[in-house]
Amino acid sequence: MSSPEAGGTFTHLNRFEKLSWRPSIRDSGSKKRARWLQARRIFSPNGPNLRIPNRFLREGHCIPPARSGHRCVADSSNLYVFGGYNPDFEEAGGSENEDYPLFRELWRFHFATATWQQVRTEGYMPTELASMSAVFHGNNLLVFGGTGIPFGENNSNDVHVCNVQYRRWNLLNCKGKKPNKVYGQAMVIINGYLYVFGGTTGYLYSTDLHRLDLSTREWTHLKPKNAPLDLPEERYRHELAHDGQKIYILGGGTSWMSYPLDKIHAYNLETNYWEEIVTKPHEKIGPKFPHPILTYRGLIYSLLLLQAGCMYVHGGVVNMSGNRRTASLYKVWLVVPSLLEMTWEKLLKTFPHVTQLSTLQLLSLGLTHSLIQRLK
Repeated sequence: MSSPEAGGTFTHLNRFEKLSWRPSIRDSGSKKRARWLQARRIFSPNGPNLRIPNRFLREGHCIPPARSGHRCVADSSNLYVFGGYNPDFEEAGGSENEDYPLFRELWRFHFATATWQQVRTEGYMPTELASMSAVFHGNNLLVFGGTGIPFGENNSNDVHVCNVQYRRWNLLNCKGKKPNKVYGQAMVIINGYLYVFGGTTGYLYSTDLHRLDLSTREWTHLKPKNAPLDLPEERYRHELAHDGQKIYILGGGTSWMSYPLDKIHAYNLETNYWEEIVTKPHEKIGPKFPHPILTYRGLIYSLLLLQAGCMYVHGGVVNMSGNRRTASLYKVWLVVPSLLEMTWEKLLKTFPHVTQLSTLQLLSLGLTHSLIQRLK
């Protein structure tokens, strides 16, 4: 049951709140830059998986650098940011970033403390770090496809898995015929199956639909029963949503066009058919491309991530002509939050030290196990 504040409305509904940001490097003086360059040399551990590029040691600004082409996923406690691209040499870390202009790193934003942390991982981290697809499955972050430098000439069709609890990457050994090496594809997990649709090699665009059985690790190239003219248009940088029975394709396009939302293709898992759903567009909203999406209570929202009715937006291109990107993180409530969520936010703001208490102390205060898990 939702409970609006006094006055009949929730004051933060449909209003973006800026959670974190970082000043442009162009505003930093040379003396300050020299200080954090020196700090990086002192504190950086050895090894490619554990390095700390100098940009993370800037005074009081430990947040991900500005980027686009990254992927964000979330569980009940954290938002995770993986990969990305920034052609600006200084913004991307300069000579200290051996993967320039890409970011070979995993970041975590903790909802309860509103703090960023770079997650130190081991193992076989992907090197194709732009326009991959990502999804959570339990404690595992699954990353498929993507492209490296130069774009379109260094693509992947591997599935990498990072267990965020143990902070280790592994390459998933799969059977069957793999999908083509693509980027800009989209994927969802339904009942233990990973579905992947579309993407591009950099030259050709795909309408292929593949399924990976996560228990047997076997790929299957699905062949819908539709006539060729009834298949969805080839595309990349679209997104997928599902309701357990159908997979919906939203947006995307090619290098020469983007697809509006006046019709949506839906794949029926039971009948193995693509269906076409005609929609009524909002008069003030045109095609959006690219535009990651998600679902909440049967509705589809444009942009990024949702947590308990709250949408999070991170990064992206903010100036097309100047080719500039942002590191900012915003959130906005799309629905009036429940009494639980409003109480939870008030608790965190009033008693920030609660995140430092032990599990036994939290239990003694009356917090449930599910709320305690949010603090981890």
